[in-house]
Amino acid sequence: MKALIPVAGIGSKLRPHTHTQPKSLVPIAGKPILAHIIDDLRDGGITDFVFVLGYLGDKIEYFVRKTYGDSIKSEFILQEPREGLAHAVWSCKKQLENEKELLIVLGDTIAHLDISAIIKAKTSVVGVMKVSNPALFGVAELDEKTHQIIKLSEKPKIPKSNLALVGIYKIKNLKALFDAIEYIIKNNIKNNGEYHLTDALMRMITQGEVIFSQLVHHWYDCGRKETLLEANAILLNQDKFKQNLPQFPNTIIIPPVSIGANCQLSNCIIGPNVAIGEDTIIEYSVVQNSIIGSFSGLENVVLKNSIIGNDTSIKGLSQSLNIGDSTELNFNK
Repeated sequence: MKALIPVAGIGSKLRPHTHTQPKSLVPIAGKPILAHIIDDLRDGGITDFVFVLGYLGDKIEYFVRKTYGDSIKSEFILQEPREGLAHAVWSCKKQLENEKELLIVLGDTIAHLDISAIIKAKTSVVGVMKVSNPALFGVAELDEKTHQIIKLSEKPKIPKSNLALVGIYKIKNLKALFDAIEYIIKNNIKNNGEYHLTDALMRMITQGEVIFSQLVHHWYDCGRKETLLEANAILLNQDKFKQNLPQFPNTIIIPPVSIGANCQLSNCIIGPNVAIGEDTIIEYSVVQNSIIGSFSGLENVVLKNSIIGNDTSIKGLSQSLNIGDSTELNFNK
């Protein structure tokens, strides 16, 4: 089975970080969002991927080829123009029309669920999770006894369910999916100027396709600073991050913390819930609940709830920041 990962969006809610890199390459818990997604799918037995590119797509292709090489099979399709998730899938029709099944996973969310169970499912399956603000998402209404989906709505004004679509879709009948997408495109069925996969799936249901739901208990929406930091903290609290770290001069490490290769830390308090990229230097600083990019330098700062991009220099500060790549701040002057 192939996995289709759309990564064409501009990530406007994560600016300034997405001015210089795609949202899917923003780091979280020690590696890019996209790497978490690929690694989870590969652990589930999927090694054949199609990536739908758009904004800064060359950086995504470079990252995938450099990081995974021949360990996965990769195809890269340019979505132009970018007109929504259903259109992204439609852009890959030539590459996918001979496939029997397809797994679609959005490139900016991390969800933990039993991938093998979804792969083995005899029908189409959509991942869902209970949320407190369903109007912000695609929403699924279910048959309470069977958990079969009876209706899908994209960001309804008055949601009749609190089950949000988490961005994982196993499609059993690809012909029915492409027929449905063709229908909504020909009839110009758009929501906020985009062709939504939610509408295509609803068209499939009205045409008799059976789609079941799979409840997801852990879903990390990485589209905003607050949710990105929350996801970083949750992922860092996994057992693999609770290992012994190198000792640094006059430095206290409060787990969980992820520290990249070749970092230099001295006279610091780091943690909890901090991820630091490689080749970063931090001196005389306190850093908590933050993500610090690679090749950065921090001196005499106190940071909480902050995201600092790559190649960034900050001196003399006590604040909460959201700083993009290649920035220099000096508060000592």
